[in-house]
Amino acid sequence: MKHFARWSLCAALLLSTQIPSAQAQTVKRGGTLQIAVDQSPVGLDPHLATAFSTFVVTGQIYEGLLDVDASLKVKPLLASKYVKSKDGLTYTFTLRPGVKFQNGDPFTAADVEYSMDRVKDPKTASPLASRLSAVKDIKVTGPLEVTFVLSQPFAPFLSEIATIAIVDKKYVTGGGDLQRKAVGTGPFSLKEWVPDTYVQLVKNPNYWAKGQPYLDALKYNIVPDASTRQIGLQSGTYQFLPNIDVSLAATLKNAAGVKLIKSQDLSYSLLGVNVTRKPFNDPRVREALNYAINRPEIVQGVYFGDAVPAGPIPPAVKQFAEPVSSFACYTYSPDKAKDLLKQAGYPNGVDFSILTFNTIKTVSDAAQVLQAELTASGFRAKIDVQEFGSFVQNWRNSNFDAFVSLNGGSVDPDGQLYRTLISGGSTNVFKFADPAVDKLLEQGRSATTTGKRIQIYNKLQQMIACKGPVAFLAYGALYSAASSNVNGFTPNPTRSLAAFKTTWLGK
Repeated sequence: MKHFARWSLCAALLLSTQIPSAQAQTVKRGGTLQIAVDQSPVGLDPHLATAFSTFVVTGQIYEGLLDVDASLKVKPLLASKYVKSKDGLTYTFTLRPGVKFQNGDPFTAADVEYSMDRVKDPKTASPLASRLSAVKDIKVTGPLEVTFVLSQPFAPFLSEIATIAIVDKKYVTGGGDLQRKAVGTGPFSLKEWVPDTYVQLVKNPNYWAKGQPYLDALKYNIVPDASTRQIGLQSGTYQFLPNIDVSLAATLKNAAGVKLIKSQDLSYSLLGVNVTRKPFNDPRVREALNYAINRPEIVQGVYFGDAVPAGPIPPAVKQFAEPVSSFACYTYSPDKAKDLLKQAGYPNGVDFSILTFNTIKTVSDAAQVLQAELTASGFRAKIDVQEFGSFVQNWRNSNFDAFVSLNGGSVDPDGQLYRTLISGGSTNVFKFADPAVDKLLEQGRSATTTGKRIQIYNKLQQMIACKGPVAFLAYGALYSAASSNVNGFTPNPTRSLAAFKTTWLGK
């Protein structure tokens, strides 16, 4: 899976291909944007989703109180404004009037309260729950006003709630199944979902942003094979390929009738381990694993050089990201890795399994490169490639020795690290628990000055980079590919496709 101006990227850093804006040309309304994606959604419930394949669809249907734009600034969305108390413990949001859900139900403060309570409820088991852990109370203080009361100051509060979709209380409490049928306030509504074939969204005629969206429909065609997506784009069968891997981007670079859209990616590839299973229960083995990884080789072999080695915090978040050169274990050294394995009681090396999937080429390629790299250090890895739905289920249940995947990034270090590393965190599938790490994570989110937070997260990064449950691999460039007649789309480093509401098709 955004923040204040001080964390925003300048336009130059976005490196986006210049696309004629809707404002610079006469917008042509209507038409269906044919999109090709590699995976079918794994359910549609925005409070349960962890897969990009779900977000690319639900991001058009649902909205939050706030949004994160392409420059990573937080801006109003369903909330027209907010007021923060002097002590930083109370936020009062004024909601937009006249907004309706796609089924005609009016949007009110009760829907906001219900949505946040639903995410917080342990019975929901939402991976977003940690983002609201500092929220002590949510009160409806008017039909279009809702107040959040925090238990302590929480610096990333605004960027965190921007990721939480508002659902229709009446629909859900009336028995609506959000995993199969989506009802939001967004620019497009769900018309049809044929699993593993396509998802059809249609224009919301009552969308609150008057005049939007410009398109009549979005059709997400499920096309697992990358070459088929490529051929389909070049032939005109498809008009948009979101979040493609760098190898496909390189192939399409000079293709006729195709344009590449590039931005800074906040997401990262990783090798995660289950610290309750041997040998990864020993921090010396986790440190050895990092010494055994040749990250520059991954950057070249998997990302064609269009990436950087990954640390715990994205390099785009300049104030907080420690340079990877400061992490001793990022120096590739099979000898050091073997020595650490010997100290941990594994003089003959270790055998383990890497869980992964093959619908994202950079993921499957990274697993294969890692398998080859690790052998020199005594790590003998077997790759277990699973269907994506099975992978997600095993990931959620911590049913793995190790896994290779992609993780959504954040423009705030709390969003990046807290729910992943805090003991019992909603996405801490690694079963990692360290009181010292927990203490720093809590201090980082409650510190009231940027300087103090920088000190805390610098220390935290040094603690987890080598001995934590995650071997951070790489941050790659983020590409989408579009037909030359696609206009008005602005890329977002968060991988959001919200700009489809201002996208239109020329001749």
